[in-house]
Amino acid sequence: MSTDKSPQLALIITKFENELLEVWLSGLMIRMIRRDKNAEAELRQQATRFLPMLVQALERGATNDIESAAWDDTRHMLTEISQARVRQGFSSIETASFIFALKEPLFAYLRTALADNPIQLVEETASTSALFDRLGLFTIEVYQKAREQVILRQQQELLELSTPVVQLWDGVLALPLIGTLDSARTQVVMENLLQKIVDTGASIAIIDITGVPTVDTLVAQHLLKTIAAARLMGADCIISGIRPQIAQTIVHLGVNLEDVVTKATLADAFVVALKRTGSTITHPHNAR
Repeated sequence: MSTDKSPQLALIITKFENELLEVWLSGLMIRMIRRDKNAEAELRQQATRFLPMLVQALERGATNDIESAAWDDTRHMLTEISQARVRQGFSSIETASFIFALKEPLFAYLRTALADNPIQLVEETASTSALFDRLGLFTIEVYQKAREQVILRQQQELLELSTPVVQLWDGVLALPLIGTLDSARTQVVMENLLQKIVDTGASIAIIDITGVPTVDTLVAQHLLKTIAAARLMGADCIISGIRPQIAQTIVHLGVNLEDVVTKATLADAFVVALKRTGSTITHPHNAR
């Protein structure tokens, strides 16, 4: 029914393209939260490209199935726009407005063109509305996927930044941990530590948990896994930052740390590490 009449929409867009473009852009500008000349120029360029592409898709497919080959170019363009909007900091609503803002102007032109044919007007309006709803939802779907990728990448970067491995001395590494130690972060911690052991040939790694608020069974297991992995790479581990309440918790949980050296502070652990590596530091007071 409506699939045979879809070219009517293409004819209207072609006939009133310049007028439609200006009305559409006016509606888009109103919906934009952030406005500047660069954004407006980019929007105009995108809108100018989109209308002929829309006509081409309608003439090729004359269908609302936007997954068909006739809509490949249109989907590709909307994908580019949606992904760019994520990077530019636009919301999903602002992104979808690129499509939804075109509905009302099109309805107005359809009412004028089909004033003498109310049945066809109803059909064309319903068909056009369904088409633009699908296109709008497509932009939101692409936006959400792109946003999720950005969030995952940022989380990964934050994990890497929050688990720095520092070389304190020749053969001695320190890994200060701050915040909760979950499975994902443990994996990053382990990878960073093992890579640093390989790069530096270190024989001692100090894992400082002063900044870890609580130690439960899971955290303790993650620590033990990291220590075991480091040992397989030829480096012994010392845990520092064992506060009284954490010590009590570890004992209560029954976690076996008997073969792991633990110290109250990073400084104490560093002294032990230096002794093990045969290094010495002259204290400033003794140097006088």
